[in-house]
Amino acid sequence: MTTPLIIDTDPGVDDAFALALAAASPEVELIGVTTVFGNVSLENTTRNALRLLTLLGRDDVPVGVGASRPLVHPHPHLSSAHGSDGLSGFAHTLPEPTRDVDGRDAVTLMRELLERADRPVTIVPIGPLTNVALLLAAHPGLKPKIGRLVVMGGGVNGGNVTATAEFNVWSDPEAARRVLVEEDVPTTVVPMDLTRRCAVSAEWLDALARTSGVAATLVGLTPDYLATYRRFLGWDGMAVHDAVAVAEAVRPGILTATPFPVDVDCSYGPNRGALVVDQRLEVEAPKTLDIAVDADLDGLRAFLFERLSALR
Repeated sequence: MTTPLIIDTDPGVDDAFALALAAASPEVELIGVTTVFGNVSLENTTRNALRLLTLLGRDDVPVGVGASRPLVHPHPHLSSAHGSDGLSGFAHTLPEPTRDVDGRDAVTLMRELLERADRPVTIVPIGPLTNVALLLAAHPGLKPKIGRLVVMGGGVNGGNVTATAEFNVWSDPEAARRVLVEEDVPTTVVPMDLTRRCAVSAEWLDALARTSGVAATLVGLTPDYLATYRRFLGWDGMAVHDAVAVAEAVRPGILTATPFPVDVDCSYGPNRGALVVDQRLEVEAPKTLDIAVDADLDGLRAFLFERLSALR
């Protein structure tokens, strides 16, 4: 039996690979996509989501438009890693969508999908956590319908947008704290410490592009993102952060997770947006979250390649 899946996203190059992985995986049923501000503006993330779903032959999946800004403070700036349109300036190479967004906003769409679901739904937030925080605040009675959250975000040992904060959590720390610290939904956090270790090489991307027209189009969205990660990694490759989180949703246990107490720094100082993971051996805490800390990296890359190369 398939697992119903909702992806909350801000596409984004790695989001594009994450959506493609979900579309290519028979273990899950992609029942909804919701968009949020993040890598680029909400207008661009929504347009990118629609175009990507058309490329993937999934115009049947409803797209709900979500938050255009964080819960409390204005968003300081958008990411430059993904280019001006979120897809390295190549969003125009995707097919024009044959439909518009769903009439329901992101929270309403998620609520109705959860209400109708006949089995627990996995939600995979791969952008700022604003939409999910609003859902849980407005509809706490729906929490039993959520099988688990698989969240791409946070850095255990440092960040990428500041010395301590990862982009998704930093973009709306108050929302992240609401979801990760204050709620009681089963949650696995996939931090950038692990996703960066699962970076793929330019050769991997070239080989993927040769497998199909859809794969070639996806790889064609990567130039700006790849250039950024050449500097970060020191070699010719790029991280596919969000696809790693979707891989865990598709195949639970493909990542090795360890429970830790966590907090999110919501102060207005240099550590704002940091995911604080208490790694002490002995600590009393009212709540822990599963933090993905390891994986068979070669096996994970092979899994991603096998699924993405099947796209037609």
